Amino acid sequence: MNAIARPALARHFHRIAWLAVALTTVVVVFGAFVRLSDAGLSCPDWPTCYGRAAWPSAPQDAAAHAASEIRPFETHKAWREQVHRHLAATLGVLVLVLALLAARKRRFGTAQIVGASLLVAGAIPAYMGGHIGLAFALAGAGEAILLLAALRWSNVDLARAAVLTLAVIVFQALLGKWTVTLLLKPIIVMGHLLGGLATFSLLLWMAWRATDLPIRLAEARTLRRWLIAGLVVLGVQIALGGWTSANYAALACGGGGWTTAEHHYLDFPKCVGQWWPPADFREGFVLWRGIGVDYEGGVLDGASRIAIQMAHRIMAVVVVLYMLWLALRLYRMPGMRGWASALGLLVLAQAALGVLNVKLALPLAVAVLHNAGALALLFVLVTLLARLREPEPVA
Repeated sequence: MNAIARPALARHFHRIAWLAVALTTVVVVFGAFVRLSDAGLSCPDWPTCYGRAAWPSAPQDAAAHAASEIRPFETHKAWREQVHRHLAATLGVLVLVLALLAARKRRFGTAQIVGASLLVAGAIPAYMGGHIGLAFALAGAGEAILLLAALRWSNVDLARAAVLTLAVIVFQALLGKWTVTLLLKPIIVMGHLLGGLATFSLLLWMAWRATDLPIRLAEARTLRRWLIAGLVVLGVQIALGGWTSANYAALACGGGGWTTAEHHYLDFPKCVGQWWPPADFREGFVLWRGIGVDYEGGVLDGASRIAIQMAHRIMAVVVVLYMLWLALRLYRMPGMRGWASALGLLVLAQAALGVLNVKLALPLAVAVLHNAGALALLFVLVTLLARLREPEPVA
């Protein structure tokens, strides 16, 4: 007997979902470019940039705004931050449309989503007017409505996934604001990166489910467990990478050289010329520090940054070994050689980009590609997780 048919989705749901996946890719990669080019604080106010919806075209246009007392205006950086905000806002609109389409047949579904969205929207002028407590209360109430709806609804029509994605987007906006107002606080910066990749994963899963192109394998149930384990391992490594970047620890072991000559450290696989240099893991992984500190450039000492870099390298070995093992298992399954090859090549390319980041002293293009590589690995794992099905039972 066939499984119960899923209620029909809105006609263009899958197209909007794929558009959102594409836009999320742009937002995540461009966000990495903004962060790695040290433009994350180039608009000290939020959501405007020196009081403008876009950004000032010249320093004298920003001089009259109070934000200029916090940070001098830099034309070549401000546009990056504000373009990133506008792209993220456009993505938020797409996710809102998906949530409305998915929940349109739920009892009070549209009213709950619209009501939550209005509460969140009301938090923005409240924040800009200096009513911080009210803004937080409005945004929190909107988030609570969305999360309660996600808990109550099933996912048979993708309503749970869609409203959960909207809740993540709202929290991402809060993290984006806190990234600026809390001066690149590492835990916020890392959380913002993880939130972007979580948004990408949720949208990708929905897009494949809405497109409905299953891959049927007898070993689907076992393979799904391996894929979930792979997502966990990769997620830990992405978090460590975000922590490394947020604490400016990418070159803690040295960088910019291939030999020990002329004071260049043999910085990979060794660290500052040693296999296991002095490292302060306790101080390096303190997640919460004081508010009001400007974290741009990092505040940790060398031993703490070395601990972060070493943890990222050790976990990288775990990820590479696990992904190659998973690729080998996939290669032995019928019809999965293409996915196996993609997974194996991507993880090796990602490892190579990590090494090049150190050897070439963190060039912007390579660092951005390293972030895009994490996105590509997520694409393979989430795609397989969304599409894998067991063979249909024979009548």
